Amino acid sequence: MPLNPALLSDCEQAVLPTKTCLDETALARLRELDPGGGNKLIERIVAAYSKSLERLLPDLAGARGASLQLSVVRHVSHTLKSSSASLGALALSQRCAAIEGMARNGQLEGLETQLDCMLGEIAQVRQALNALLLTKP
Repeated sequence: MPLNPALLSDCEQAVLPTKTCLDETALARLRELDPGGGNKLIERIVAAYSKSLERLLPDLAGARGASLQLSVVRHVSHTLKSSSASLGALALSQRCAAIEGMARNGQLEGLETQLDCMLGEIAQVRQALNALLLTKP
C-alpha cells in the first residue's frame, strides 16, 4: 500500500474533530450485526479494543527512544491497523499502516514524529468511542 503523503506531514493536519474520527459507514456495519443492541456488540468490541490498547501501548513506550525496537513498533502498528479500521478509525488505521511500513523498511527518519501523531490520534479515537457509548440508546 503506498504511503499517503498527508500522513508524513505534521500531525496537526491529520487531527480530526473527535466527532468525525470514526467512520459512520463502519459503525453502521457493526450496528447491522446487532440491530437491537441486545448482544451489546459495539460495547464488547470497544472493550476489547481498549484492552488491546492497554496491552500494546506500554510495549510501544518501551520500544521507543535510544533502544528503538522496530519489531515491536511494527507489531503494535500492524495490530492497531486492522482493529482501528474495524471500529471506523480510518485515519488512525492509515497512520498505523504508514508506521508499519516505515518499521518494516527500517526507515527511522520521521518515525518518532509519526508515533507521536499516532498516540494523539489514539487519544481522539478513545474520546470518540467513549462518546459513542454514552450516546447509544
